[in-house]
Amino acid sequence: MSYQNDSDAYFKKFFADTERATELLKLAKPELEEIIEALFHAWFSRQQVFLIGNGGSASTATHFAADLMKTVVSNAGCKGIAAISLVDNIPLTSALVNDWGKGSLFVEQLRTLYAPGDILIAFSVHGGSGSDKDGAWSQNLLQAIQYVKDNDGLTIGFSGFDGGAMKTMCHHCVVVPVESTPLVESLHVLLTHLITFRLKELI
Repeated sequence: MSYQNDSDAYFKKFFADTERATELLKLAKPELEEIIEALFHAWFSRQQVFLIGNGGSASTATHFAADLMKTVVSNAGCKGIAAISLVDNIPLTSALVNDWGKGSLFVEQLRTLYAPGDILIAFSVHGGSGSDKDGAWSQNLLQAIQYVKDNDGLTIGFSGFDGGAMKTMCHHCVVVPVESTPLVESLHVLLTHLITFRLKELI
């Protein structure tokens, strides 16, 4: 087995694809502005923001929760946005999945923590479309989205590829329109930073 050093072509394609995807995301500016406004209102009204995702998107949910809680404010003593990532409590998540099934992971936490008017933010590369060995993807996300919609909350989605079910289920959904898992996940983080640092100017 030999290593073929064609990294120049790989790098060139990766960055070209990233540039094209970023250009397409400029079309999402109105949706992003509405999301920023909703999160600013959540901060002003002391509403909670819950964040969910699977796999790499789970780390994006945790990262964004930290940014909404801390990075949006400039100094200690100021209140950030009450953001809670529902992927972080390992004993709880393993108990829920083990006892009640993977679909329960987020919705059962919301039954305890959620209050009407709160916001749910979901991250998913495929938006709930597709399947694997264990069945349809991201059904735990879709159950959580439906629960919040049914209980007078606001749902925000970040998806990729064609947007999947999240594109039509969520009140606001930004779709990274490329068929590349690494690019979708990377650009989701970029978008959360755009939102975070715009909020930092407002709060």
